[in-house]
Amino acid sequence: MTPNSATADGSTAATALAVAVSAGVPVLLWGPPGTGKSSVVRSLADALDRPCEVVIASIREPSDFAGLPIVHEGGVRFAPPTWATSLADAGRGVLFLDEISTAPPAVQAALLRVVLERTVGDLTLPPSVAVVAAANPPEQAADGWDLSAPLANRFCHLDWSTDAATVAGGFTAGFGPAVAADLLERLRTGAPGTSDALAGPGGVGNAVGDGVRARARAEVATFLLLRPSTVVAPPVERAAAGRAWPSPRTWEMAADLLATGRSVDVGPEVRAALVCGCVGQGPGIEFLGWLAELDLPDPEVVLADPAAFQLPERGDRAYAALMSVAAAVAARATPERWAAGWEVLGRAGEQVPDVAAMAARTLVRCRPDGAATPAGAAVFLPLLRDAGLA
Repeated sequence: MTPNSATADGSTAATALAVAVSAGVPVLLWGPPGTGKSSVVRSLADALDRPCEVVIASIREPSDFAGLPIVHEGGVRFAPPTWATSLADAGRGVLFLDEISTAPPAVQAALLRVVLERTVGDLTLPPSVAVVAAANPPEQAADGWDLSAPLANRFCHLDWSTDAATVAGGFTAGFGPAVAADLLERLRTGAPGTSDALAGPGGVGNAVGDGVRARARAEVATFLLLRPSTVVAPPVERAAAGRAWPSPRTWEMAADLLATGRSVDVGPEVRAALVCGCVGQGPGIEFLGWLAELDLPDPEVVLADPAAFQLPERGDRAYAALMSVAAAVAARATPERWAAGWEVLGRAGEQVPDVAAMAARTLVRCRPDGAATPAGAAVFLPLLRDAGLA
């Protein structure tokens, strides 16, 4: 198993790739030469009906990503290359950075803003442009380089593998994206309940339900409080630093991918590949094992009927449940949802006041205009006043 990356068969990796593209999270496929990494990316773009611009990192200069300086009206602007303007004009698509492990350090540095912010020179690509990269391990790449830790920390890393059955089937029936047709249709059309970052201009994962996203973020937040050593853990070895490792950025990516995976109902193998691909095998497996025992209520169900909410007895479950409710309200704060959130926290505050108070801070910050202070907030007023939040 490759350290600090997600190892999966071709079907699992291809499905994880499709989910990451839909969620707008940059993804990097690792695998030996000649195993179809480039083909699967182009096939996926075709299946999603998205233009795909292929950029070979090994033959590019830093200015191809940072922009070419041009004197313009007494100042200097950084002109983007043609491939960037084509994606911007299309409004959505896939930027495929092939052979990224052959890019020298100067080019990798220029790629940092491209991958994280989708900024090329003075041009910012639309949020519905997905960034996908492919790489051979340095020992197998022509003049290969280890990825720098900052660049590696911007990707979800997936190991790409092939098997005899897939290759044999491809020779006879053609090589497709290896993703289930119904999932492709949901991703392509932006069906209700799915992430349609590529189906419309609304942004990254704009159709993932508030409750689904809030639940995933609350789960990650709770786990990090319990395992603070996993918040930031850059690998000591240089080679391992070029793969997945945990940081606040990659934990946020993992939460977004977990939410998107749930919204399109992918299997546990795919969700595991996505989480471990963001934060590494060790922290990812530890988080997924803890998550399997958590069994949180859906925050949207709780907000719909706050009187029926039963606070979990276990401390970490109670914290995660209350934080997911508060995060769901913050994601779509209406007076009705805000009042329902306070009813939940008010009931919980009688049992676990310290835990409920932490969630109460979130509700205070997202108060809708004109919303009156509900009765459920009364128990927290002294604490909130001391914190300067009320």
